[in-house]
Amino acid sequence: MTDTLTNSATDAATYSVAQERKIVTAIPGPISAALHERRRAVVSDGVSSMLPVYIAKANGAIVVDVDGNQFIDLGAGIGVTTIGHTETSVVAAAVEQSQDFIHTLFTVTPYEEYVRVAELLAEHTPGDFPKKSVLINSGAEAVENGVKIARKFTGRRAVAVLDHAYHGRTVLTMAMNYKAMPYATGYGPLASDVYHAPSSYPYHDGLTGAEAAARTIAYLDKVIGASDLACLVVEPIQGEGGFMVPAEGYLPALQEWCSSKGVVMIADEIQSGMARTGKYYASEHFGWIPDLVLTAKGIAGGFPLAAVTGRAEIMDASQPGGLGGTFGGNPVSCAAAIAVFDAIAAGNLLGEAQRIEKSLTAGLTALKNKYDIIGEIRGRGAMIAIELVQPGTGDTTKAPNAAAVASISTYAGQHGVLLLTAGTYGNVLRFLPSLALSDALIVDALSVIDDAMAALTAPAH
Repeated sequence: MTDTLTNSATDAATYSVAQERKIVTAIPGPISAALHERRRAVVSDGVSSMLPVYIAKANGAIVVDVDGNQFIDLGAGIGVTTIGHTETSVVAAAVEQSQDFIHTLFTVTPYEEYVRVAELLAEHTPGDFPKKSVLINSGAEAVENGVKIARKFTGRRAVAVLDHAYHGRTVLTMAMNYKAMPYATGYGPLASDVYHAPSSYPYHDGLTGAEAAARTIAYLDKVIGASDLACLVVEPIQGEGGFMVPAEGYLPALQEWCSSKGVVMIADEIQSGMARTGKYYASEHFGWIPDLVLTAKGIAGGFPLAAVTGRAEIMDASQPGGLGGTFGGNPVSCAAAIAVFDAIAAGNLLGEAQRIEKSLTAGLTALKNKYDIIGEIRGRGAMIAIELVQPGTGDTTKAPNAAAVASISTYAGQHGVLLLTAGTYGNVLRFLPSLALSDALIVDALSVIDDAMAALTAPAH
């Protein structure tokens, strides 16, 4: 079988893989199916995959499996390959650094690449005050270090997060997540002194930013007490929770309260940072200047790297040797990250994220007008989601429609579109593509989603 749509003629000169969707076998194909049998014998069942197709090559916004099928990638490794798969300058920087040295450990014998990444983070994270950074390996590790630094600086114990949050799979971050299954179920006991405050979820709570902030602050003040609270950790746009965008004024109001009480407010920008939303950091959309910023995922174009960046006086509270790790700030990853920052500026990728938002939102709005299972479209830049509801409930109960999400994502995968799901109730489709995604590929991907929705329900109009 063949299912193909080709992008512009200029792609051949720009990309090593034609930017087109192409399905040439059943999904999964025979080679993927054989690999999956090998995997089942040796890989833990706890490591699951959304679609059992095995990837052989990826470039731009397309991934190619071992059977020759080409998929439009609307997930980008869950927000990692933000500037595109195997972006030329990132690959070149990593190769060049690998030929010089791959590892020495910065805390033993330091190197310039680590320092340069810290300089770039100080320049591009929100706020014009002196900043310092520590580089580590992953998003969850950034969260752990952010909390550790805040506790050291304040001398306080408690950690607050928001409803619908997701922060990782480590012992501490499992306790910080809103949803237990699958991230924490059966893995207890969980870390103590973690509190979950109500968040801003305008589609469901209908509160203004001021009203939602007052509700959150009342919880922090009464249930925890500011004198025991070390930090409040917040995703400016919640990721796994379903791309919830807070009401206007919500985040600055929380920051004002935190600053007045000596509480460190931390922006978890692991998914929303690095040009993803049309700004370097999503906090900028909301006029929020956090004390600490957590970066990971898109910072190094696919190489493992993460960071905690923030006010110098907070970052310097830790004693020498208190921060770091064997692979933290690996020189190859740092070289890739420097190339990513350069590529964002040289390629006007903030503008590309804004272009994707405009095109994607327009296409999704057309679908919303056609199908009443789409309750809301929300997000910023190349971080857009649709919340699916039961037919006829979008203006009333807004009842979650997880079955539709599962059906649409499965259909999309079978037809060459990799689509992520999300949401506390499993009823959100999230679009997290690379900034290399063309308007033509957006149109093609949405045509597949249109077909999937048509198969589920008759048009509302």
